[in-house]
Amino acid sequence: MASLWGGRFTGKNDSLMQSFNESLRFDRRMWKADIVGSQAYAAALAQAGILTTAERDTLVSGLDKVGEEWESGKFVALPTDEDIHTANERRLGDFVGAVAGKLHTGRSRNDQVATDMRLWLREEAENLKRFLVELIGAAVVRAEREIDVIMPGYTHLQRAQPIRWSHLLLSWAWSWHADAERLQQLTQRMNQLPLGSGALAGNPFNVDRAFLAEKLGFESPMPNSLYGVSDRDFVAEILFWCSLTMVHLSKFSEDLIIYSSAEFGFVQLADAYSTGSSLMPQKKNPDSLELIRGKTGRVFGGMAGFMMTLKGLPSTYNKDLQEDKEPMFDAVDTISACLQIAAGTLSTLTINSDKMKASLSNDMLATDLAEYLVRKGVPFRETHHVAGRAVQMAESRGVQMSELSLADLQTLHPSFSSDAAEIWDYEKSIDQRCATGGTSRATVTEQIRVLKAWVEAESGGVMA
Repeated sequence: MASLWGGRFTGKNDSLMQSFNESLRFDRRMWKADIVGSQAYAAALAQAGILTTAERDTLVSGLDKVGEEWESGKFVALPTDEDIHTANERRLGDFVGAVAGKLHTGRSRNDQVATDMRLWLREEAENLKRFLVELIGAAVVRAEREIDVIMPGYTHLQRAQPIRWSHLLLSWAWSWHADAERLQQLTQRMNQLPLGSGALAGNPFNVDRAFLAEKLGFESPMPNSLYGVSDRDFVAEILFWCSLTMVHLSKFSEDLIIYSSAEFGFVQLADAYSTGSSLMPQKKNPDSLELIRGKTGRVFGGMAGFMMTLKGLPSTYNKDLQEDKEPMFDAVDTISACLQIAAGTLSTLTINSDKMKASLSNDMLATDLAEYLVRKGVPFRETHHVAGRAVQMAESRGVQMSELSLADLQTLHPSFSSDAAEIWDYEKSIDQRCATGGTSRATVTEQIRVLKAWVEAESGGVMA
């Protein structure tokens, strides 16, 4: 079969150029979207009087056969198949004959590929959302089950204040919940139909684009044909979304990598998500998490590269836009795997609650000491300085802050009384953080309730 564009060319294409130009090796994964889009376009051509009903049915049936070959792995690509569109149309001709040549009437590969990509990505976005829901669900299940486990909370990677382990789990879950919201928003923006824009100036056969949009599940046709064939904002958006979500997965991974080290010993990864050393038999490496952390750079690099491709393009379609698919495919593949690996790792790791609790120290309650005085009516700025002097006193004596006597504390401020001993209760400290979003049992339980309801609504099932 001759190329779709070869009518005015008489010379042979350089073989290297032919290889350089073809995209079937990566865009073949859009075969289903290309077939669905072509079947809808055949229906629109029939509605416009370009095809007879019989011709439409012949094309739709022939495209079904092409799809069956792709589905079964029997489709045989030829060297002349420049891209998925050429391949499918060539094979359609093998099945139905010359009528296949009518399918491309008024259509360009420019609006065809833009449509295929949106159809493909729309389906993949549903899978990504499902993987996110499963990951969030894994965090919520653990948070509910392990709500009584307490641990140090950190700022600057220094022990700061005691928190619930569940509170940390839910902090990851909320970042992923925001990712899910962003994914839904960009999917809605993407859900406009380019098909019917032609090469750039529009369709000359008055095809009903609203009919096409409805048939293919789009909200509406794109309102401008120049915009329709050139817009790749949805690719930039999904690449940004993948990059930001990978950043969240990388931060989660870094936390668990640190907490799984011998120096912390808070968590231990399951064997299924770890590897050993080829030299040191005692090692258990968190390779699942390290790979997630490492692949974040790869996804971000794809986004940065594509943005540089976009920035200098003149209006409408340019062949540079062929560079849109590989980073999109790679980013979606990478984050799909990472979300599933993250869920598996989080679901199967074990925690050492005793080690977590043993890592708490009295100095982490220095703020509670200041807050004790606030409740006695002392201005916080003053109480902060008093708490600092208490820390200094304990350090200079080489003792824990809880070992300072009431008399010692009263030398720092006269408002200390016998109930000051209650300051050194980690559970009490945690449950005082009871404002919305805090680490108290009540507020963590409420977070669990909200996220659990969301997961159940999104998954259509009741969480155990």
